[in-house]
Amino acid sequence: MTIRAAVFTGVDQPMAIEELEIDHPGRGEVAVRLEASGVCHSDLHVVVGEWREAPPLVLGHEGCGIVEAVGDDVSHVAPGDRVILSWFAPCGSCGMCASGRQWLCEGNRANDSLMPDGTTRLHRSSGERVRAYLCVGSFAERTIIPAAGAVPVPSVLPADLGALIGCGVATGVGAVLNTARVPAGASVVVLGCGGVGLSAVLGAVLAGADPIVAIDLHDEKLDLARSMGATHAVRADDGDAIAGLLPHGADYVFEAIGSPRTIERAIELTGRGGSSVLLGMPDDTLTATFNPCALSNEGRSIVGCTYGSTRPQVDFPMLARLHLAGRLPVERMITHRDTVEGIDAAFARMRRGEGGRTVITF
Repeated sequence: MTIRAAVFTGVDQPMAIEELEIDHPGRGEVAVRLEASGVCHSDLHVVVGEWREAPPLVLGHEGCGIVEAVGDDVSHVAPGDRVILSWFAPCGSCGMCASGRQWLCEGNRANDSLMPDGTTRLHRSSGERVRAYLCVGSFAERTIIPAAGAVPVPSVLPADLGALIGCGVATGVGAVLNTARVPAGASVVVLGCGGVGLSAVLGAVLAGADPIVAIDLHDEKLDLARSMGATHAVRADDGDAIAGLLPHGADYVFEAIGSPRTIERAIELTGRGGSSVLLGMPDDTLTATFNPCALSNEGRSIVGCTYGSTRPQVDFPMLARLHLAGRLPVERMITHRDTVEGIDAAFARMRRGEGGRTVITF
């Protein structure tokens, strides 16, 4: 079968809209027709060369769509089911999976953008193999993923919201509820109001945190944070306002940008006995510094968080139910919708720090 896809061909190059061939699903695999894909900062990291990936590569990893076919040994989904795609499909058999920490799975090839057997399911007409980013490749009309990465959700869940649940929402909400386990009444700061940061605000609301302080450099994003439940929204360059709100620091500070300065700032804003939770994904060559004596003396901790400590088969349906019950207004963070041809414009907005999330629909 031939599909259209947006292909990464080199650093700072426009995405190439190509016709690719896609294989049939094999044993333990699921074929999905994409309905929607989020445009995430992790994709931009590849485009600008901060994360090194070899082309050709179909980008996109926040996807929602309809199951078209399943391979042998797949029984939890069937053709016609709406599924959210997990970019970190757990193997189910390694030590981490056995201990209930699927987000740390050791048997997953997603970070190589390969199927569990080390191969791909996309290729050009010449026969050249094309990888799917994080084993999803949602900037395409169709994809094939490991069965564990296909999570069924109610058909009434809008596909564009399902796509965002698949990464940004799961990461941000999960950081609050799963990783940090923020108790009701705790003070929360969110540094950075992109998709993950806004989702952390949503998670803080669900947890009953108070106050919830959102910090960003862009007024539009601060307005979004207020609309999603932040009790205070402060510009990052307004040090006096931040100090006035948090004279003794916060119980939990969620860093959702991934720059050394904001990581250091998150640690600075963490109060006695509090936790700095690092969600942002920086260039892997960067380092940050902190005062270890202050951490020890004040009983503070720094917590790394990947994918919101998410168990996809449990957490994705839970997040879908919360949205359908009116308790998780994911739709408020979407400021742009476009077709696959609009991906370069979405990346340009992201580089300028403009707007909320863009969703690509098929």
